[in-house]
Amino acid sequence: MSYQPSPTTPTVGSDPMSPRQERTWAMLSHAIPAVATVLSAGFLGFVASLVIYLAYRDRGPFVRQAAANSLNVQLTTLVVLLATAVIWIPLLFLGIGFVIYGAIFAVAVVLHLVAALRANEGQWYKPPMTIRFVR
Repeated sequence: MSYQPSPTTPTVGSDPMSPRQERTWAMLSHAIPAVATVLSAGFLGFVASLVIYLAYRDRGPFVRQAAANSLNVQLTTLVVLLATAVIWIPLLFLGIGFVIYGAIFAVAVVLHLVAALRANEGQWYKPPMTIRFVR
């Protein structure tokens, strides 16, 4: 005989969130990647955005939109880094490449922080300068 949850038994990850929970996770979907981006020189921000998107995308429309935007910020940052690699890799030897690399990540972190503040206030927000890879 297999286990069947009763109607009162909550199942993890499938219940819709309350508006407060959605605001919290929408804010965290930007705050966590911003911190991970800073602490890992940009490498773990993508992972954090992807995990939150996959875990919470079906729990509510507000958190889905914020998590998708967070992932879009990370993917746009990756595309910009790859596109400008032709410029900044040779300039690494002059020290200017680090400035370009840092500026790209600074913009990504600022976009995440502004989006986190807007999500915390319950505002629907699309970060500027981002390509919509994920909807």
